Amino acid sequence: MADPRQMKLGLSLRYLGYHMAAWRHPDVPADGAIHFDYFLKSARKAEAARFDMVFFADGIGVRADDKPEGSLCRDMKNAELEPLTLLAALGACTSHVGLVATASTTYNEPFHIARKFASIDHISGGRAGWNVVTSWSEQEAWNFNRDAHLGYEERYERALEFVEVVTKLWDSWEPDAFIRDKASGVFYDPAKLHVPHHVGKHFKVRGPLNSARTPQGRPVIVQAGASEQGREIAARYADVIYSAPHALDAAKAFYADLKARAVRHGRRPEDLLILPGITTYVGHTREEAAEKLAFLQRLIHPLTGLATLYNHMGDLRDHDLDGPVPPPVNPSMRSMAADLYKVAQTENLTIRQLYERAAAGNGGRILVGTPNEIADDMERWMDEGAADGFNLCPATVPPGVDDFIELVLPELRRRGRFRQAYEGRTLRENLGLLPLDPS
Repeated sequence: MADPRQMKLGLSLRYLGYHMAAWRHPDVPADGAIHFDYFLKSARKAEAARFDMVFFADGIGVRADDKPEGSLCRDMKNAELEPLTLLAALGACTSHVGLVATASTTYNEPFHIARKFASIDHISGGRAGWNVVTSWSEQEAWNFNRDAHLGYEERYERALEFVEVVTKLWDSWEPDAFIRDKASGVFYDPAKLHVPHHVGKHFKVRGPLNSARTPQGRPVIVQAGASEQGREIAARYADVIYSAPHALDAAKAFYADLKARAVRHGRRPEDLLILPGITTYVGHTREEAAEKLAFLQRLIHPLTGLATLYNHMGDLRDHDLDGPVPPPVNPSMRSMAADLYKVAQTENLTIRQLYERAAAGNGGRILVGTPNEIADDMERWMDEGAADGFNLCPATVPPGVDDFIELVLPELRRRGRFRQAYEGRTLRENLGLLPLDPS
């Protein structure tokens, strides 16, 4: 019998955890998100546990209004460290775990992104990854000389060209271009320099990048959009997909679609790894796990709950909290809104129940149970063609991280589903991705 397929695992370290009331938990430092040591401890735990990567989602603004009134001052999503600065610092303090962060294609320029992530890849010895997003909120637009966000189609059109330019810049130099021959006085071989000279609809970038080719060839590209345009960017360029389906059938359909698209773009299915997000509440018994969730649910203020749904479902203040969930109206995050509404319809949830569901995992899928039950679910998604691994979005940091490492990982290892040791030194190696062709 063939060995079971091993899963890849990322650890998402946004804010203080993925439960909206995480900051109120007695074992969570309420000011942790602005302290380097807070993230360093978690990154080192992830490395000791042999996670593939730590993942920092990001927004370039406080992406919330005071809707309903009085909710914003109760939100922990308002002060955090800038993630690329954080990655560089973590790269100097860790040795194996991958380092991935979000950077927007709407409010950056390709040269900035190419250079910064190339530098992080060099600093970390080949462990950098860029999570490609287009940004989505008006609040971010207001920080960049705009009164309104770019239109949906324009954002994704720009993003596709943006990634194309970044990859061209990363390919400016062949691996052995810099010969640095003191005797001859030749610093680099001009035949191994490739100036992009990119001219497109959104960007005109000559290049080359003032960075040597990185230890990975290029930093790993991660993509988190589930829209049609996002899937096309992923199929062409991404190495890892961070997805957020709630149901197994939807996850299988997404998985099959992305793998098929990759093949149409001349890639192998295994060149694209799909890691759905999960938030776990685990205990030695199911009752213990359920109480961990219930404890946090009791910390949700109703205004925080309604604010959690606002960007996905619209303003629900005029609806009965214990009544049915209405269809979303002009959501800013379309795919997530559709997923939430489908869950509400399928399970006949009230507005209150939906915001509790959304608050429990920041809108993502939650698993509540014993180590065996959590591992069973993860195995099923792997074996039925819905995932190549998972991005753990802990409810609280550090308690949720510790629970997963201490309770779930030993069970996954007992089943032969997760590594005992890292396979290589770079993120690309540990993910099992083929080396890049320098040509």
